[in-house]
Amino acid sequence: MSYKFEFASVLAFWPDFLHGTWLTVQLSFLATLLGFLLGTLCAIGRRGHIAWLRRVCGFYVEVIRNTPLLVQIFLFYFGLASVGLPMPATVAALVVLVINVGAYTTEIMRAGFDSVHPGQLEAAECLGLSRPQIYWNVVLQPAMERVYPALTSQFVLLMLATSITSQISAEELTAVANRVQSMTFRAFETYLVVAAFYLVLSFAMRLGFWLLGVVIFPRRRRLGTAL
Repeated sequence: MSYKFEFASVLAFWPDFLHGTWLTVQLSFLATLLGFLLGTLCAIGRRGHIAWLRRVCGFYVEVIRNTPLLVQIFLFYFGLASVGLPMPATVAALVVLVINVGAYTTEIMRAGFDSVHPGQLEAAECLGLSRPQIYWNVVLQPAMERVYPALTSQFVLLMLATSITSQISAEELTAVANRVQSMTFRAFETYLVVAAFYLVLSFAMRLGFWLLGVVIFPRRRRLGTAL
């Protein structure tokens, strides 16, 4: 059996691939930013003294982490539409991605918070720091520094998971690939091209997070342990 590769017909759709890539980047960036904020707040809530808030945050994390992302997208997109609340596919995809990555970020950040020794909190209180100052300088920054590699890996996985949103017709990279291969009948070549796009995006994200870590964690840079 022989197979002749023919990329010309696939690469003729390069503007469509670029458009899909741009939407993938937008979804990834916004979901990363909003998901990190949501996860950090939920991690604080899970470690707080308000019992009902701890239970709500814990329930949210367990439900999201134990159900598939595809099911979550279908429930949100088609579920809202069935009760008379339709939503654009791109908006629905972004909301679900934020909710999903927020649950995983919650557990990552909670592990970082738990790594802070209680003695450090006591020392900060003895110095007269306010609770927001303690959380920012003694808890949040050191915790984030310790779990930063896990966070970056989770956010790269989030970028790859945007491909699932093609199932609700969000015009990201995989959705474009599905359309192109149905028009050209060159499925092998189409998905090889898309795989190359995802590889470039993954390496670019990892490089970007590495540079960001060098900037926001100067202590590691001075110690020669930059991420």
